[in-house]
Amino acid sequence: MLPKIPVLADYGISPKHGFLPNELPLARLPDPYYNKWEAVVANLQALILSRRLRGVVDRLPVLSTVGLEHDSEWRRAYSILCFIAHGYIWGGDSPSDRLPPPITVPLLAISAHLEVPPVATYAAVCLWNFKPLFVDEGVDQLENLATLNTLTGSIDESWFYLVSVAMEARGGPMIAIMLKAMAAVREDDAETVTACLCAFAERLDDLGELLQRLHEQCDPTVFYHRIRPFLAGSKNMADAGLPNGVIYDEGNGTDVNDAGEPVYRQYSGGSNAQSSLIQFFDIVLGVEHRPTGVKASDAEAAVAGAGDDAAAVKAAASRHNFILEMRKYMPGAHARFLQDVSDVANIRSYVLANQAAGTNRPLSIAYDSCLAMLRALRDKHIAVVTRYIVVPSRDMSRARSRSRSPEALRRTAPPTHRPKTMNLAVAATNKASDGGAKKTLKGTGGTALISFLKQARDETGEPAVEEWTQRFMHRQGRVPGKNDFFFGKPAEPATPEVAAAVVEEEVEVGGLAGMWTLDDDVGGLCAY
Repeated sequence: MLPKIPVLADYGISPKHGFLPNELPLARLPDPYYNKWEAVVANLQALILSRRLRGVVDRLPVLSTVGLEHDSEWRRAYSILCFIAHGYIWGGDSPSDRLPPPITVPLLAISAHLEVPPVATYAAVCLWNFKPLFVDEGVDQLENLATLNTLTGSIDESWFYLVSVAMEARGGPMIAIMLKAMAAVREDDAETVTACLCAFAERLDDLGELLQRLHEQCDPTVFYHRIRPFLAGSKNMADAGLPNGVIYDEGNGTDVNDAGEPVYRQYSGGSNAQSSLIQFFDIVLGVEHRPTGVKASDAEAAVAGAGDDAAAVKAAASRHNFILEMRKYMPGAHARFLQDVSDVANIRSYVLANQAAGTNRPLSIAYDSCLAMLRALRDKHIAVVTRYIVVPSRDMSRARSRSRSPEALRRTAPPTHRPKTMNLAVAATNKASDGGAKKTLKGTGGTALISFLKQARDETGEPAVEEWTQRFMHRQGRVPGKNDFFFGKPAEPATPEVAAAVVEEEVEVGGLAGMWTLDDDVGGLCAY
């Protein structure tokens, strides 16, 4: 007997707003017992700027979670504690590798209750961190949204979160549409499946338009230098000053092992790869992602050569798959929903069966159209990453190179004249200029950047069933003049979109959260 098609209500998922909560996030915890938390997060930006946040947090009492009753209260508490925690870690002259008990004790309890890690996840900064300006208007309209918490107090930071919120809201109805399509497959109702796929493709186009609005209120320079560093996690952050991770001090000795050594935890920072919506799209369309750098032919050869151990090979590959790893950072119910959908996904096999029978070509075209639109969405995401991460990192790297000219060095004051509060950007730049080896740029989520996104985009087109669609989505763009004897090297790209096609060299840049080096191996909009 086939497993049943998942029911959204069983996972707390809204048929209208998708993975956003059914009830609006609370703007404040109702119990006065938590007023101290609310006071800190309400003044978070000022406390960070004045370097007083750590002292204030250290003096807070360790509050119990017994006063949290409804799910909305647990989510509010989780969100504000994550913002405070990241401000505490990254908001000083150097990062703190220890979180004190006033934050650690309640955050660990709340994270366990919500089945999320004790770090600022996508859920903490986006899904549970918004409010509508007018309750009678939709939350899928960017102009009707505002954030509840930010780390910098800037419009740019709010807009960055809200674009994702609007995309989640706009994409919410697509979940029910595709569940309906899977149910129609079991009834052999090709007409309904085709109609659902057409509606799905149209909505994907809407999401792409929302993503492209990011530039309206979020400046790339502000994002790269002021916002992105605060979203960093504690994994692979040695160059930022956290070589081992962060100690979650509960005040009872549990942060020390039997040998008396501190116990460090490492978590990825917030990443758009933690969006359950985007992973849902891949699952229902049958898109499979491999570990970064692994080609389809290599993966197939490894499985074929494993023989009886093929299942073990697949399991090992899954453990090294960044996208699957990000499910651990989703709310528990959402991650279980994705797994249950994976168990019943049947659309691609149904399309292939109809194509093999030589019937219902509109079904194949509708399916390939969905893949094409999802691939186009990922192309737009690459353009955004290029504009907000790649280009600023290149500019900073070039500026640092110019500053190393003999004439500039003669005019530069000696290091001892630098202010005592030299931030991590300067410290990391100095470290790189001292003859050290180049570091690998890591983002807030922890992956290698452009290669990860390009591979995810290319993998989106692999399930296409029509031959012309496969040719179309596997075409290779050519930059004029590249590897051409007469034209020489390509000129400096005029747009970020063109830059995405030609950026291949390693980029090394110091950011507020430490040394970020862009390599071409892994990454997301907010990589580790």
